[in-house]
Amino acid sequence: MLFWESSGAMGFHSMLVLVTWVGVMLTAIMAAAAIAYPLALPHCNDSCGDVKIPYPFGTSEGCYRHDESRHFFINCSKSYGQPDQPMIGDFPITSISIEGEMGVMMDSSTDCYNQSGTALSNDTKEGLRLSSFTVSVTNMFVAVGCDTFAFLNGILKDEPFTTGCLSKCNDTGSIVNGNCSGIGCCHVDIPEGLTHVNFAAYSFKNHSDVWSFNPCSFAFIIQKDEFSFSSAYLTSLRNNESFPMVLDWAIGNETCEVARNKGNYICGANSNCSDLNNGSAPGYRCKCKEGYVGNPYLKDGCQDIDECNDKLNCPDKQRCVNEVGSYHCLCIKGYHKVEEECVPRRSSLTIYLAVGISIISLLVLLLGCSWIYYGLKKRKIIKLKEKYFHQNGGLLLKQQLSNHQKSMETTKIFTTEELKKATNNYDESRVLGQGGYGTVYRGVLSDNTVVAIKKSKIGDQSQIEQFINEMIVLTQINHRNVVKLFGCCLETKVPLLVYEFITNGTLSNHVHDKSLSSLLSWEKRLKIATEIAGALAYLHSSASMSIIHRDVKTANILLDDDYTAKVADFGASRLVPLDQTQLTTLVQGTLGYLDPEYMQTSQLTEKSDVYSFGVVMAELLTGKKALSFARPEIDRNLAVSFVSAIKEDRLLQILEDHIVSEGNIEQLKEIANLAKQCVSLKGEDRPFMKEVAKELERLRSMEKTSLGNIDVDGKKTEYLLSATSHSFNIDVGTSCSTSTIAEYDSIREQELKSVEDGR
Repeated sequence: MLFWESSGAMGFHSMLVLVTWVGVMLTAIMAAAAIAYPLALPHCNDSCGDVKIPYPFGTSEGCYRHDESRHFFINCSKSYGQPDQPMIGDFPITSISIEGEMGVMMDSSTDCYNQSGTALSNDTKEGLRLSSFTVSVTNMFVAVGCDTFAFLNGILKDEPFTTGCLSKCNDTGSIVNGNCSGIGCCHVDIPEGLTHVNFAAYSFKNHSDVWSFNPCSFAFIIQKDEFSFSSAYLTSLRNNESFPMVLDWAIGNETCEVARNKGNYICGANSNCSDLNNGSAPGYRCKCKEGYVGNPYLKDGCQDIDECNDKLNCPDKQRCVNEVGSYHCLCIKGYHKVEEECVPRRSSLTIYLAVGISIISLLVLLLGCSWIYYGLKKRKIIKLKEKYFHQNGGLLLKQQLSNHQKSMETTKIFTTEELKKATNNYDESRVLGQGGYGTVYRGVLSDNTVVAIKKSKIGDQSQIEQFINEMIVLTQINHRNVVKLFGCCLETKVPLLVYEFITNGTLSNHVHDKSLSSLLSWEKRLKIATEIAGALAYLHSSASMSIIHRDVKTANILLDDDYTAKVADFGASRLVPLDQTQLTTLVQGTLGYLDPEYMQTSQLTEKSDVYSFGVVMAELLTGKKALSFARPEIDRNLAVSFVSAIKEDRLLQILEDHIVSEGNIEQLKEIANLAKQCVSLKGEDRPFMKEVAKELERLRSMEKTSLGNIDVDGKKTEYLLSATSHSFNIDVGTSCSTSTIAEYDSIREQELKSVEDGR
């Protein structure tokens, strides 16, 4: 009424202005409607009440995406006299975004009592039961109350998940508004990918001490930016009050690539697809490309943005030219662009000459600076390479090679550029494995030779000596069952060794992986044991200088495609001078394989390798790991339990089932007895590696000739050490197993820092 009275007082001119403005506004509204982008499929509703419903969601058949793994139907309920309310399951929807979020209202859980402490209400909220959605990390789980604790349960990565918090206070005076950290209010964050949630609030003492100002406990999930705690909530919150919560949604259970290949890909034109890739929720989402706007889930939903509608896109004296997906700016008539600015056009030759001379001078200056910079950088790189060569023991390597009558010509010196190219700049996908002394990469040289490149872990001078030691040791070795060294590179921060590439992984994988172990027949195991023994015998007796490996274990034995064994990883090895039989060294090796006598005395001999090889033979026979804390204490150490089984005539019970047959039982007993001798506690009771290799060769040749030639009584088998061979008995008596384990535990506690257990 007031408006019309005021209008009546207006003059004709004022009324005309008003009508003009109304026309302008209507025109603007119609123009906006004309350029509005579709959200839903043609002939489908794109809203329910005040909520926009973008495809893939829809409110009727044929208007939403059918997906067995996702739920895209929106129930647009019709209530007489009430506005339309979209629902997903039991949840009222407040918003749906094409960025993958849905706003809903979630009820709270309450636990209320009267003044006498009798429960009035207690309910657990079933929460989100729709597998199509996960609870967004933009929410948090909140509990309110002064005598309160609450739990939130759900499914996270297909496993049950539970979290919660507690809140206590004696009066409202201790409460700080806006602070939800345990006094009257507590909260926990929501982990990414959580589904199937339910939650409940509880009381410690039925609110008996705080009933006058807080008779209830409350728990609920709410958007973080929608909640700020106030002491008034202790009395103002209502039973089953709803709170805004955000859900995450995506398309399908496959990646973008898989969906494209299967033909159920949904992303429309001018859009990009992105996998969730968070390890907790499968599926993918679509997004319009830069310069486009609309619904990317529709076939032609993403349409070009006319950036020129925004006059701020181009600076002064420039006009905007729209392009598909982009735009560019041009100078207006009478101006031209100079150094990104539009200046008035002038025909003065002086200006062009000045600009040309300036540009030429600048180019000359830049070329000169670039030449000087390149020269200094190249010189710096050369000096850095020289520094690394000295730092990585280049001089020590030359000296050691000279002492062993070797020259650098026998081993190729690779450049940093060669090895970077071979490993694609040491890409993580090229990593073959990691050990105590470094990381091994798969590389392809320029001549297409596939190699293994070991980047050592150098932290101090002693580790540099380990690297040089491995280099020197490998230059002394030429044996078909030892990994061949191609060369090295000392020009990098950490030195590199280049070996031949062995294709079939480690013996440890083949013995302890159930799927691979079943393929490792007894004939292959005997062949592998014989080849390892031959290689170690060569290291001990036939190399130019005796070499003790010091870390013989199944993880350091590689296999090629023909199951030929290759002894590897000589980082802990030692060269023994011709006039010595033992060395005093810091104890190194791997528990379970480590010679007990060496652990106690620090006296390293070739019999230490014999002990480790005996453990490897026990692994080949039993399929068990050398040391496992998952086994009972008496069986924790394989060497001890293996000897005990032989002594107690239980050998057949601990052998791998698939390697035992009627024709090879006696052969298995002989080899088990040989392994027993190798793991004798005293080094003098063990055979030499040369004798072990000879005996294995004999047993293998007997198997090739005829399994039937094996004497069942064992009379034709000549044991290596007649003085120490006692059938399946050993000298240490019935307490062997317990005493040996105790000995291992004692040594492990004393020498733990000296043992490289993870190699």
